[in-house]
Amino acid sequence: MSRDLNSTQAFWLGHLSYAAALQMPLSAYAEAQAVTLADLMAWENRLIVQGFPVPPRCRPARFVAVEVVA
Repeated sequence: MSRDLNSTQAFWLGHLSYAAALQMPLSAYAEAQAVTLADLMAWENRLIVQGFPVPPRCRPARFVAVEVVA
């Protein structure tokens, strides 16, 4: 079933796609674009539930491997 995006869905999917293209975490993207992280995440979930393809999030590594020399 093919569905068209309405203007609001397209707006938020555009933000999510741009954040993914920039490889920015949603928190950094939200701050840079003056939108709220809560809105981005809510629309990400809403679009997924509605069956629209949402790009994967950029998830930077939280832990970094280090070498300890004794």
